[in-house]
Amino acid sequence: MKRLALQQLIDWKNKSDRKPLILNGARQVGKTWLLHEFARLEYKKEAYVICRKNELARQLFSQDFNVERILRGLRAITSVDITPADTLIILDEVQDIPEALEALKYFKEEAPEYHIAVAGSLLGISLHSDVSFPVGKINVINMYPLNFEEFLMAKGEEEACKLLATRDFATINLLHEKFTDLLREYYYVGGMPEAVLKYVETGALQEVRNIQLEILQGYDLDFSKQAPREQVPRIRMVWNSIPSQLFKENKKYIYGALRKGARANDFELAIQWLNNSGLIYKVPRCTKPELPLPVYEDLSAFKLYMLDIGLMGAMVNAAPAQVLLKNDIFKEYKGGMTEQYVLQQMKSKGIAPIYYHNTNDSRLELDFIIQRGGEMIPIEVKAEGNVRANSLTALLTRNPQLHALRYSILPYKQQGNLTNIPLYAV
Repeated sequence: MKRLALQQLIDWKNKSDRKPLILNGARQVGKTWLLHEFARLEYKKEAYVICRKNELARQLFSQDFNVERILRGLRAITSVDITPADTLIILDEVQDIPEALEALKYFKEEAPEYHIAVAGSLLGISLHSDVSFPVGKINVINMYPLNFEEFLMAKGEEEACKLLATRDFATINLLHEKFTDLLREYYYVGGMPEAVLKYVETGALQEVRNIQLEILQGYDLDFSKQAPREQVPRIRMVWNSIPSQLFKENKKYIYGALRKGARANDFELAIQWLNNSGLIYKVPRCTKPELPLPVYEDLSAFKLYMLDIGLMGAMVNAAPAQVLLKNDIFKEYKGGMTEQYVLQQMKSKGIAPIYYHNTNDSRLELDFIIQRGGEMIPIEVKAEGNVRANSLTALLTRNPQLHALRYSILPYKQQGNLTNIPLYAV
């Protein structure tokens, strides 16, 4: 598969001020595969060490942070003659040996000529109070499930993907039905690499769903293995509640839906754990649609999304026919699936921060609001053909200098300071 993060890795390799790299992301999004592919394409040699249940590696990093000694040990463990510039050192599942993460600081300071990349969930690192995170001594690349463009490339639709990239909407609009059907497929399959590969190779929808359910089961096992024991039941409650919370009219996360009388401090740690793991995305409320947006962040109100739309469909047992054939799938579940998709696309493009906005009287509601350069972009997500938006119209009337985006299933259309962009072109 072609992954867009590969170019980020190549850019990292070529940086003059390159630091040791952390490839960050949830389990099963393809981090290990991508690092192997990167090594194969860009280096002469690869020195790969998996840290999970590796006693030799644990002993190697737990003695001290003498980089020469560590390099000698890595050469012995991997049977690779590690040399600067032409060897990629990969430490996988690094969360199992937190000292290996701390060692990156010393690679930066004492041996910057060596190329070292680590992968793994950063879960649990904060639990090791005696381990220092190498702040300022590392580069970080965030990796996500395949986005819609990567899905198209995996399906062999490179030309369709190139056409979307041109933003030639006069031509794109001619293929509106084709792109809409492809988007339906993505809604069902999602972007987890194993599910995409199975779909591309076989088209077997039930096998895709089985893979999604296995991934969900694996995450559930992670809760009990890696999370603080007292938080596990709450983590499961938050995780299982996300679809139902997102599929209601008011998508603000409500603690009371988890347990009668529940308060923020009952579930804050559980939400933080899931967010740190990359399994959920937290979108806070912005109290005022004005720049700079972070100044108006409301920490008490937020929406939660999952990392992958295909996994969300598996969680709610969305039938293939419902997703692939039903005309109103894009408005199904009160638009929650469509918001999930739009957020995933934005995350995969590195857009941050992302907020939503509403007023206390709910007269003005913006699904998302982002900052690009020196301008604020209000974003409305419409899951159906009816795109009348009194909130957005009122905002633009009061602030004619703003330019808003509306993502909907309708073709591209420019309407003054509002641009309607089809969902497949997010």
